[in-house]
Amino acid sequence: MRLIYKSAVLTAVVTTALLMTSCAVTGNVTDTKDMAYLYNPTRSIFTPMISVYNEDAETSVLNISIRKGELYFSEANPEGVPMASMLVSVRLYDNTFGGVLADTSTFKYDIKREEVGGEYSFRPPLSAHDGNSYTAEIKIIDLIRQRTRQLFIDFERTGRYSGLSYKVRDHFTKNEVFSRTVKVDQYVNILAPSLQPDTLWLFYYKAVTAIPPSPSTILPEVTIAPEPEAIVPLAWSDTLPLMFPNPGIYLISVDSLIREGLVLCNFGPDHPSMARPETMIPPLAYIATPQEMDEMLTSEKPKLALDNFWLERTGSIERSKELIRIYYNRTLFANYYFSSYKAGWLTDRGMIYIMYGPPDKVYKNAEGESWGYKRPPVKSRWGSRYVMEDQYLWFNFRKQKNLFSDNDFVLNRAGTPVSYWDIAVARWREGKVFRLDNPQELQ
Repeated sequence: MRLIYKSAVLTAVVTTALLMTSCAVTGNVTDTKDMAYLYNPTRSIFTPMISVYNEDAETSVLNISIRKGELYFSEANPEGVPMASMLVSVRLYDNTFGGVLADTSTFKYDIKREEVGGEYSFRPPLSAHDGNSYTAEIKIIDLIRQRTRQLFIDFERTGRYSGLSYKVRDHFTKNEVFSRTVKVDQYVNILAPSLQPDTLWLFYYKAVTAIPPSPSTILPEVTIAPEPEAIVPLAWSDTLPLMFPNPGIYLISVDSLIREGLVLCNFGPDHPSMARPETMIPPLAYIATPQEMDEMLTSEKPKLALDNFWLERTGSIERSKELIRIYYNRTLFANYYFSSYKAGWLTDRGMIYIMYGPPDKVYKNAEGESWGYKRPPVKSRWGSRYVMEDQYLWFNFRKQKNLFSDNDFVLNRAGTPVSYWDIAVARWREGKVFRLDNPQELQ
């Protein structure tokens, strides 16, 4: 059973809580604009996969997929059967007109466990028009557990040749595939209902594997080469099985002269996780020396070389296991949150996330994001009173227009003159997890 509510405008009431001040300490106002929860997995119970599809000239559909294991089923309902109860609320902002609220929708889903396969998909429609750029604010609420997950997704309706005009379907199960990351042995069908082409043109670009420079390094921005390595025409059919064997970027278009369409990326066999030494070694480039990287990558026994690297940092198997768990958990979530046309751990945001951890503060708008990491508080005394002032190290990321992704953000290195990067690297190499809010780390 599903109840649907839809209106042109919803009024949001935000309650701001103030911390009471005392004669000894002045407190801070609760920051209702802080979105640090977006990138903190400990504050989330869902890791949904989201894509957008242009259903017609005035409607875009959000495809929100949640794994069955993340749904909570209870028999406390009139039918007495295991059932999850979910509320999905969406607010759509039109960035073309300064972020004005363009549409809203709220859907309630009562989901029987027996009706769910590996995942469950929500498909709220939204009013959106060609030529406009949008941000969708999505709230997914588990009504039984009273837990909420909030997400944001940006998309642009560029016209009929947009990648939003395509659907991807698993060739064998016929289920829709929401991820735009494909595996080496995955066969899919490409659907383009509004285009119905005779031929699809596949443009292949090599995978981007360059490590981003440190925050303290100011270099000219490097963009991906615009020319593909190969162009392959495919006689189109919505039942044609396609497999993308090589790591890289695959742009699928209905015209050989139009570089716009569906983008699929192959980031290797383990993405987003790190399961083999061959995929666990490259992310160490942030803390390992070039010589150490070369020795591990060329070793006849890469697992042994990887283990030795961590043991040399800690001198203890147990401490090594803990350090490995933290480092690669961050790598996993960097891949989940920040993958664009390259794996998430290779992006500027991924680099900062791995080295510094989830940010303490996040501010986000249509132009980019600002991340704040808490530094040791500064105490100022005025007679018998004193004030504890929180200070933050800020990293600012600018959203960049990209042929292959709406999730490409570049760090403003010139705006980060002090990053403590060398200290962070040194602490990791000493077998410690770097923490900016620990005064000892800055000595």
